[in-house]
Amino acid sequence: MSTAEARGVFHRARGRTLDAFPSEKEREWKGPFYFIQGADPQFGLMKAWSTGECDSGGDEWGQETRLTEQAVRAVNRLNPKPKFFVLCGDLVHAMPGMPWRKEQTEDLQRVLRDVDSEIPLVFVSGNHDVGNVPTPETIEEFQQTWGDDYFSFWVGGVLFLVLNSQFLYDASRCPALKQAQDQWLDQQLSIAGQRKCQHAIVFQHIPLFLESIDEDDDYFNLSKPVRKEMVDKLSKADEEMEAHKGQCPARGPKEQNPSLQGRLRARALTSGFQLCNFAFDP
Repeated sequence: MSTAEARGVFHRARGRTLDAFPSEKEREWKGPFYFIQGADPQFGLMKAWSTGECDSGGDEWGQETRLTEQAVRAVNRLNPKPKFFVLCGDLVHAMPGMPWRKEQTEDLQRVLRDVDSEIPLVFVSGNHDVGNVPTPETIEEFQQTWGDDYFSFWVGGVLFLVLNSQFLYDASRCPALKQAQDQWLDQQLSIAGQRKCQHAIVFQHIPLFLESIDEDDDYFNLSKPVRKEMVDKLSKADEEMEAHKGQCPARGPKEQNPSLQGRLRARALTSGFQLCNFAFDP
C-alpha cells in the first residue's frame, strides 16, 4: 500500500487539526466517552531488540504485523465503538534514511487500513519516526506520510493536543520548528480556557517522566528543565480553565498523584510498548 493510496484511507491531520471531528459540533460536553491509546507498533523492533542490533537491525517484522492485526481486530469488536484510536509512535523502527523504512511503513499502513472506518486513527510521531534529532527534512517526510506532527482536535467537549515530543528532546537542528510548536501550544491552551473545555488531554511519544517529576534524566523521559516548564505551563492552563468556568482551581491531593506533588488537577499517564514489552513495563 503506497503512501498515496493511504491518503485516501486515513484522516490525516492537516492545518494543525483533524477533520474527522467537526470542531463546531464537538466542543460541547455531552457526557463520558472513551478512546483507545496504543504506542510503539514499531515494525522491525522485535528482531532488532532480540539480536541487540537496535540501531542497524529491523529486517523482519512478521511478529509485529500479526500482533497489530490482532489489535485491530480487537478494536473493531468493541461495542460501543471508541471515539478514536491513537497511536503514540514509534510507528516504525527504521529511522529516517535507514533501510527497510519504506517497507515497514507500507506494511503498517496496510494493516491499519482494516481499522473500522467509523473509528478515526490519530497518529503521534516518535523518535524513530522523525529522528532522535529531527530536521526540517525528517519532519516534512513524516507530514507527507502520516500528517501533521502536532495538531489539536475536539471530541465531546474535550480538547486533545498532539505534540511532537522530539522538539522537547533535541531541536538543535530545527529550532524554528520547535518555537512554532511552543507558540501554537500556548495559543491552544489559551483557547481551552476561553471556550471552557471540560478537559484537555495531551498526547506525546516521550513522557515527561516515568514515575516521579524529580527522577533522573533518562533515555525514556524528558530532561528535568523541560519537565518543569511543561508541568508549569499545563498547571497554569488548568487554573485558567477553572477560572473561566467560574470555579476555584482544584488542587489534587498528593495521595492521588504524588509525582505531581499535588499540583492542581494535571495528571500524567505513561503506557508501555504495544508489541515488545521491556522489563520496566507495567
